[in-house]
Amino acid sequence: MEKKIIIAIDGHSSCGKSTMAKQLAKQIGYVYVDTGAMYRAVTLYAMRNGMFPDEGIREGELEKAVKNGDIQISFKFNPNTGRPDTYLNNEKVEDEIRQMAVSNRVSRIAALPFVRALLTEQQQAMGKEKGIVMDGRDIGTAVFPQAELKIFVTASAKVRAQRRYDELMNKAKSEEEKAKLNFEEILKNVEERDYLDSHRESSPLRQAEDAVVLDNSEMTIEEQNVWLMGKFQEKLNK
Repeated sequence: MEKKIIIAIDGHSSCGKSTMAKQLAKQIGYVYVDTGAMYRAVTLYAMRNGMFPDEGIREGELEKAVKNGDIQISFKFNPNTGRPDTYLNNEKVEDEIRQMAVSNRVSRIAALPFVRALLTEQQQAMGKEKGIVMDGRDIGTAVFPQAELKIFVTASAKVRAQRRYDELMNKAKSEEEKAKLNFEEILKNVEERDYLDSHRESSPLRQAEDAVVLDNSEMTIEEQNVWLMGKFQEKLNK
């Protein structure tokens, strides 16, 4: 039987975790799970249901929805892109969850212990058979502390903000949408998310002691893919 492992990729927002994780999973035939998309989907649900009044969060209402099973998140393979899309209660929300309105709120949702408990349980169930690549903030520390390969990805805040800006520009469907994008706003969002992710009480973002650090500030996507494949082969050959 072919040896299979768990690959946990953690790191700061907009540092390319998902891009490299998706590519690796595709190359080696593993299942890929974007945990950030799961938290974004919960955030979108809360936004749609009026749970963000005056910059606060209606935690009681959201917790009730979580406990009642009103929030169902799933992934379905998209043959056109070769990657999975995120679904919220059977509705494809892959594009909507990537918008700035969601980005500005997701760290606050991710800090709620009852949300983390629900999604961590779902994520652990996905990895029972191994052969999985999962990226997020606490995969190597809280979800899969036993993962055979742990990567911690980082890059400067300005580099990450530029990548996010370029991504949103490419996804914009009109000149009006493009005109609304503001680099300084995106940079501020990146810096605020770094602080919130690192200082929350429940499973804060931190580097696992046995994680390999990758600073990809000056790397191309191809270079980081080659680097990551090398780390994977090292683990398999041990």
